[in-house]
Amino acid sequence: MEELFPFLGSWVWWVIAGLLLFLELMAPGVFFIWLAIAAGLTGLADTMFDLPWQAEALLFAAAALVSVLVGRAVLKRRASSDSDHPHLNQRQRAFIGKSFTLKEPIRDGRGKLVIDDTVWDVMGPDAPAGSHVKVTGTDGMRLMVTGD
Repeated sequence: MEELFPFLGSWVWWVIAGLLLFLELMAPGVFFIWLAIAAGLTGLADTMFDLPWQAEALLFAAAALVSVLVGRAVLKRRASSDSDHPHLNQRQRAFIGKSFTLKEPIRDGRGKLVIDDTVWDVMGPDAPAGSHVKVTGTDGMRLMVTGD
């Protein structure tokens, strides 16, 4: 890289890593951090072994691929691990398998159900008010119910 950026010398990868870290701070999501790690590893290898720019580019590409794949695996495992709030932002899924009493009847497959002072749209077989229904699933913000 010294041929392309003679004023930076072997520090070009550290500058790239810094710029990628800055982009990570400015952009939503978690992506640029993995590229910054790859640039940092390439900078470390260049400092230690004084690699030609072609080898640096190949090393960066390989390190970026590996770090992105490892990062995806780590984030996927972290997202699927047990949480103390498993239904955060998906409150309707917490009702699956539970039974409730209809406050209003279900007519033509649609009705309303009151759970903890919240009115939910429900879909299921027609049922009169006061009957017991069991939540079997969700369709967006609508609860799917069956007779209990």
